[in-house]
Amino acid sequence: MICGQVGFIDWHVKVMKSPSSGHPPEDAAPDVTTENSFMVPKKEISMVPDMDKWKRSQAYADYMSFILTLNEGVKGKKITSEYKVSETVEKLVDLLGTLDRWIDETPPVDQPSRFGNKAYRTWFSKLDQEAEALVSAVLPNDSCAAAPEIAVYLKESVGNSTRIDYGTGHEAAFAAFLCCLCKVGALRVDDQLAIVFKVFNRYLTVMRKLQRTYRMEPAGSQGVWGLDDFQFLPFIWGSSQFVDHPTVEPQHFVDEKVVNEHHQDYMFLDCIKFINEMKTGSFAEHSNQLWNITAVPSWSKVNQGLIRMYKAECLEKFPVIQHFKFGSLLSIQPTKP
Repeated sequence: MICGQVGFIDWHVKVMKSPSSGHPPEDAAPDVTTENSFMVPKKEISMVPDMDKWKRSQAYADYMSFILTLNEGVKGKKITSEYKVSETVEKLVDLLGTLDRWIDETPPVDQPSRFGNKAYRTWFSKLDQEAEALVSAVLPNDSCAAAPEIAVYLKESVGNSTRIDYGTGHEAAFAAFLCCLCKVGALRVDDQLAIVFKVFNRYLTVMRKLQRTYRMEPAGSQGVWGLDDFQFLPFIWGSSQFVDHPTVEPQHFVDEKVVNEHHQDYMFLDCIKFINEMKTGSFAEHSNQLWNITAVPSWSKVNQGLIRMYKAECLEKFPVIQHFKFGSLLSIQPTKP
């Protein structure tokens, strides 16, 4: 089943359905005000046995539907493809530009330790204070009541200010942030390509700048046994971009010439370029899990394998999900039949 058929609009608590078909029209906006009382998200997974609640939750179903809908949407398409850029997408890019500017305004401080520059905490405190206003500026007027709830996911998406680290749990919070914007109707079905290629890509550049500037530690890194120190989703969506590519096969992504020629078109290669800039030595040694992908015969198999790995290594791992927060838009309640 193509996940795009169940994505975005069908998640909404209540939508404007077409009387004849029973399905929502493509431009339907959700009516979240009548059945949805917004709330500040909170942690619900405090012990390992709570993971069953997460896997049965509406939040898990909605989150995975969102990830897979976008995975289907970008299949075979380049970052430089033509796609619609809505006003909300432009506002999100501006929001991320603000976060980027704040990095320039908050230079690293001199300190004894090499990693985890404390200036990051100053940068983060600004976001902590301004997040709700930033989100309000993105939301339609009739959804502004959702700003306190959605702003929590934005704050969770940039790393931890105590440990000065960043990892796939923070990345998941940004995907949850975008998912919530879809659920309140700020983002729509025809924004799919822009969500990945324009918004998420801009998010990646800001996170890479944070990681470089403040020397952030990888959160919960598995070292050589992990896919990547910081990200996972761009490898999933990036491998989908390559499905049925006429010339670039999985074995080619470690070729420096291929990376340099195509990284602006393909997220997967842009991630490889960043790894090559940050790490020295043999790629097979410092990025063993990615190196193993070169032996996979097709990008579709790479894509399927990465989705399975993401579920197993990120979404079903207690150390990651214990930090996830649940509200009215991403609910801990069991999936509705």
